[in-house]
Amino acid sequence: MLKLWLPDGSSRTAESGISGKELIAGLDPSLKKEVICLKVDGELKDLSTLLPADAEVSLVRRSDPEAIEVLRHSAAHIMAQAVKRLFPEAKLAIGPAIENGFYYDFDLPRPLPPEDLAVIEEEMKRIIKEDYPFIRQLVPKEEALARLRAAGEKFKEELVSELEDGEISFYQQGEFTDLCRGPHLPSTRYLQAFKLTSIAGAYWRGDSSREMLQRIYGTAFFSREELDAYFKLLEEAARRDHRKLGRELDLFSTDDQIGAGLILWHPKGGRVRQVIEDFWRDEHRKNGYELVFTPHLGRSQLWETSGHLGFYRENMYSGMEVEGQEYLIKPMNCPFHIAIYKSRSRSYRELPFRWAELGTVYRYERSGVLHGLLRVRGFTQDDAHIFCRPDQMPEEIDRVLAFCLKILRAFGFKEFKLYLATRPEKSVGAEERWAAATEALRTAIEKTGLPYEVDEGGGAFYGPKIDLKIKDALGREWQCSTIQFDFNEPERFELTYKGADSQDHQPYMIHRALLGSLERFFGILVENYEGAFPLWLAPVQAVVLPVLPANLEYAGELYDWLRASGIRAELDSRNEKIGYRIREAQMQKVPYMLVVGSKEAESGQVAVRTRKEGDLGVWSREELLARMEKEIAEKS
Repeated sequence: MLKLWLPDGSSRTAESGISGKELIAGLDPSLKKEVICLKVDGELKDLSTLLPADAEVSLVRRSDPEAIEVLRHSAAHIMAQAVKRLFPEAKLAIGPAIENGFYYDFDLPRPLPPEDLAVIEEEMKRIIKEDYPFIRQLVPKEEALARLRAAGEKFKEELVSELEDGEISFYQQGEFTDLCRGPHLPSTRYLQAFKLTSIAGAYWRGDSSREMLQRIYGTAFFSREELDAYFKLLEEAARRDHRKLGRELDLFSTDDQIGAGLILWHPKGGRVRQVIEDFWRDEHRKNGYELVFTPHLGRSQLWETSGHLGFYRENMYSGMEVEGQEYLIKPMNCPFHIAIYKSRSRSYRELPFRWAELGTVYRYERSGVLHGLLRVRGFTQDDAHIFCRPDQMPEEIDRVLAFCLKILRAFGFKEFKLYLATRPEKSVGAEERWAAATEALRTAIEKTGLPYEVDEGGGAFYGPKIDLKIKDALGREWQCSTIQFDFNEPERFELTYKGADSQDHQPYMIHRALLGSLERFFGILVENYEGAFPLWLAPVQAVVLPVLPANLEYAGELYDWLRASGIRAELDSRNEKIGYRIREAQMQKVPYMLVVGSKEAESGQVAVRTRKEGDLGVWSREELLARMEKEIAEKS
């Protein structure tokens, strides 16, 4: 017998040896039509699977997280079938489900123009209408190789040749058969809402010395409403793209002469960055951190001791040779903070040390993955390291997680998801230290009351960690804060402190990035606010607009007064109509537009317009400044 668990938590037994399709035959029709596949002893299986004795079986419905991947993987197969119908000589490579969609790589007789996507979609619709079941076939390896060789499918043959001897899994729908482990939808008709989105080049197996293939991207959902909502989200994301807004608002740029992935901060972007940095430094001082500064490069011996030369060399940039010594540009700040710790002996009475740095680091990223501010080669990491005794460690974790949440909330983020990554199979450090650190992380998370997931075995080899993700205005998740234990570097660098027993003890070392990096966080902020920063962050908080040249003297006086009061103001005295200049300021997303005509000049007042509320009427200078200062202080 086997046990079937139902969505309401109840269960029923059934005979083993039947298929999943037979198992669900007796279910309520409204539930049965929602079932995509099964989870059998924790593994996803097709409905055609014969179920073993004593199996624990649960239903995977359209609304379950696993179902969308099955749908998209099946969509990739349907697309491949359509391409083979249109181009019989096409050679198949790979076609996985990915985040937000799927793709398939093909070796084709000619380059595909974008117009071909519509043709392929039409053929996919015919395949869907023909309602082919997905049928799994198990074939001995030698037979699989012979079949693929005969079909001229050299890429699939290469993949199978690397598999262990035994049976190889294929899936067939209609006349089309593909190498695949599955699972898949019950039939092609289950795919109802899909769209092919783009064509790109891709090297076979990511190797630039191998064949260049054509990759067709698409996406799929269980309903047309979900598909439409997805493309609406894409349109909104395109409007918010930080690269586009960066140009329009004159915030930052890159330059080919300087190099890809290296950011030039323009004056307006620099103002926002300075505000972020000043806030960051002030809050760290209030929270018991000391600020440190370290060099941009160090001798290769340092990176050898830290392990970076062994584990990370391909991501590091060579520096220079000085007096016969090799120097490397730093990819991380931690070895320098460790060097500060080791500069003299430490006592248990001094701990904890909380040292923070806005340290610029450099890491090699392939040009194909560089993306504006979100993926760069040079960035400033808001790094901190905490060195503490074992008895101090739980409180330090509570403190640092609460600090991360406080700072992120100040920037307007309200939704968070936490991930606890635990010890992997291959790791360093004593078991009791891992256990204590993991429990401290778990306890700190649970105290917040926020949702979290446990990533069993997902920690780094050198320690467990918390990853904190934020949700932006579009509901997208972004990885920002990380709280990471390190049991590797304290051993490599032989860190110690003198305990109360006059013996040497090893401190706990905790890495902590709060914003992640200033570049990436700034990019997230731009997209979250669509460039319309709240007043406290806005690069230009107010623009003074004289109506006529005769009003310029008073406008200049008001401009000087605002700047002396700490407001980031600009004066727009161009010989353009006032309506045009107001619209320009609105397009530049300036929070306050201060119009001064003859009446305002005579009375010493100002006509106030805001980006959100429009015309607010005539105010005194003092009323205006009080409102702005309150808004800045509240970070509203």
